Amino acid sequence: MSTVLEAKKVLKGGEFLVADASPDSIFSPEEFNEEQLMVKQMMRDFVDQEIIPNLDKIEKQEDNIAVKLLNKMADLGLLGSHMPEAYGGMEMDTNTNTLICDVLGASSGSFTVSFAAHTGIGMLPILYYGTEAQKEEWLPRLISGELKAAYCLTEPSSGSDATGAKTTAMRDGDEWVLNGQKMWISNAGFADVFIVFAQADGDKFTGFIVPSNLPGITLGAEEDKLGIKGSSTRQVFFENCRIPADAFLGEIGKGHLIAFNVLNVGRFKLHALSVGGARGALSVGIKYANERIQFGQPIANFGAIKHKIAEAAIRIFVGESSLYRVSQQIQDANTSHKADGKSYAEAKRLSAEEYAIECALLKFIGSELLDYTVDEVLQIHGGMGYSEETLAPRMYRDARINRIYEGTNEINRLLSVSQLMRRAMKGAIDIVSPAWAVQKELATPADTSIPDGPYGAEVKAVGDFKKAILMVVGAAAKAQMDGKLDLKEEQEIVMNVSDMLADLLNAESTLLRLQKLRKTGKATQPQELLDAVLKVYVHDANARIAKNGLDAVAGFAEGDLLTTFANGIRRFTSYPPQNVKALRRIVADHCIKANEYAL
Repeated sequence: MSTVLEAKKVLKGGEFLVADASPDSIFSPEEFNEEQLMVKQMMRDFVDQEIIPNLDKIEKQEDNIAVKLLNKMADLGLLGSHMPEAYGGMEMDTNTNTLICDVLGASSGSFTVSFAAHTGIGMLPILYYGTEAQKEEWLPRLISGELKAAYCLTEPSSGSDATGAKTTAMRDGDEWVLNGQKMWISNAGFADVFIVFAQADGDKFTGFIVPSNLPGITLGAEEDKLGIKGSSTRQVFFENCRIPADAFLGEIGKGHLIAFNVLNVGRFKLHALSVGGARGALSVGIKYANERIQFGQPIANFGAIKHKIAEAAIRIFVGESSLYRVSQQIQDANTSHKADGKSYAEAKRLSAEEYAIECALLKFIGSELLDYTVDEVLQIHGGMGYSEETLAPRMYRDARINRIYEGTNEINRLLSVSQLMRRAMKGAIDIVSPAWAVQKELATPADTSIPDGPYGAEVKAVGDFKKAILMVVGAAAKAQMDGKLDLKEEQEIVMNVSDMLADLLNAESTLLRLQKLRKTGKATQPQELLDAVLKVYVHDANARIAKNGLDAVAGFAEGDLLTTFANGIRRFTSYPPQNVKALRRIVADHCIKANEYAL
């Protein structure tokens, strides 16, 4: 897209749509340093030695196993890997913390919920918004494992509309009096401290730190859930529960900032856990496909099974590429903020906030690639996939929640586009100039030349994907300005655009990864294999972007204008057809031979 956009090494949040990134700006797992490889091995050992042997105990919530495992992680420093040394943390960089979640994802869907709820939404509100006294009181004990945390946001009448909470905190002298009900609270059964959101003085949405042992707090029974049965999930009731006047976080009435900024990190880490979970699940499926004999041979030999294995492996590799690309962006931003004099906490918060668009995209990308993988793994198992004798049913059930919490995938689709438009209106990203350039390009003959280099066709395709999205976004924005469209009431169109953005982020991240690996010579897999992954993904993304783009413009344009947009979409989705059957077989055969996911 160099004819329209300027290549940049470090992109701001959402800027991947309007600027070409440099391969040097991204990070990938092939670049782990010695310390990170040691952390990776430590995590694998912990999963293999402490979690996998206890899967049945975790599932049944026996022997207080979640708390015991969290304590063992605390002993290894893993509950504070993302926390300041001043409070007992390890201050590991973003990529290393991403790696921790990535490896942990292949363990237990239930236990990863307990871990994420404690270290993420349980601790980050205090780090981001707590006073120094609050940080000193709570963070060291949360990091050491002495205390466990839970996050009380959702209520029976407020899920996605979190700020509509009805729980109240009324001021009474030197105290707040809490009354209300929270539901779906992870870790509620064993948490020592709750982060509670309530309407201060009846109408000011605010976050509070609430010890769980106070009078007036009661718990409901453990929820009988579809999946993640091993994670404690209960309702929490507050009846005239008194907390100190200084127990609030941040500012009165600014609780939405806490909720939204903590969720940025939660969405990113959910993607990391999902990639790791999909990797582990696919390996289970591959092993079964190699062992199961039908018609005198392993079912892994059959093309239908190879397609499932290859497609899951490709989605995992692509999701991993986007994961570590965004991880590096957050890390770079964090480094920059600290160099500018920001505190550790403020730098981390601002860095995640900068890439809120990418975090929203990753949330639904990761949860859906995991869902696809566990569904196909169950299918590979056939009838045995329906039996609790195998891991397939548990993985299938556990994965489903990921599309619901941390903001439903529908909410994250809408958020990714609304945040992009908001950043454009604030001048943080210039969408107007490149969108206008695309409109002018439509009036000229199509440029069918392919850039030089081993990935010329893919470079052109990614650039064209950006143009297709800019054309759709620009047209929709103009229709809205002309009073012909209200995007707030046209969620289907917004979700079309978000899916186009997701495919762009994935395709470009994978392309950049392969370009960098060719340049550095750090590839750990055969070039033919890596190229097959890229070509299949771009081929399929090309078709999806064409469909989503056409569906979007057909939702608000008609006649000659629709014909013009349709021609533009065809122009910008002209990646040459690939023999995806043969390319997928390259990927499948490699993993089948390795008897696991091996990209």
